[in-house]
Amino acid sequence: MEIKQLKTFLAIAASGSVTKASIALHVVQPALSRQIMLLEKELGTTLFERVGHGMQLTNAGQVLLIRAKNILREVDDAKQEIQFSPEAIQGLVVIGLLPSVNNLLASRLIQSIRIKYPKITIRVLVGYVGYLQEWLEKNELDMALLYSQAPSPLLELTPLIHEELFLVGPPDSELKMHQPIQFKDLKNLSFIMPANPHGLRVLLEQACAVSGTTLKVVAETNSMQTQKNLVEAGIGFTILPGISIVVDIQKLRFKAAPINDPVIRRQINLAVPIARQASLAVRV
Repeated sequence: MEIKQLKTFLAIAASGSVTKASIALHVVQPALSRQIMLLEKELGTTLFERVGHGMQLTNAGQVLLIRAKNILREVDDAKQEIQFSPEAIQGLVVIGLLPSVNNLLASRLIQSIRIKYPKITIRVLVGYVGYLQEWLEKNELDMALLYSQAPSPLLELTPLIHEELFLVGPPDSELKMHQPIQFKDLKNLSFIMPANPHGLRVLLEQACAVSGTTLKVVAETNSMQTQKNLVEAGIGFTILPGISIVVDIQKLRFKAAPINDPVIRRQINLAVPIARQASLAVRV
């Protein structure tokens, strides 16, 4: 089993196509097909099912997918420890962050990198999911945090966390963190919401469909700060992830309550473009 075979396997698994993997790896298709054939022969099992115009992992392929990622990660880590010191690693890393995580994460991330790798420069671009995914697919970002987006053959996604959403109201509201609100009871409130196709709006519309509830939307905005300002002014309520309101709750700017039946969660993924060879700075 060779490293190049595992890289080929991961590229085809991520893109679902030998053709797309060939473009991403800059290797002709027959060579990739031969590497997979040799790998399957060595393992004594089929790793892909040929379906339509694509490739789909078998159960054995799913097992190898996890192992192969770990193997290549260990190889990269070993090379870094042997060949490089933190002071020697340098370069620009462009990271895309969601508005809801930027305020909490950006400064901590940059401070951590400055301590561990002082010659790496971090550039942070903030945007909603649709923009971040587009920038990734155009190779304008090295990595980004995304949530609830449709799978893309051009991106490799690593799930990080599931995050609960909360009903957020003005400081004089009766919301309490220990008293969940049923989703169907939200129909009696007025809401400030992000406009479509914002990821949070999509999640909320899915929850409305499941529960048979219609929310009264009195204002829409593509600015989370404007959402918060309108809620604080008493114009209505909103629904936001906990990470975006934790500081505001501590400062008594808002009150919040969890939502149940259904509980609304978003999955945050680390996304990287599969067609770009990650630099050492990006990997660390």
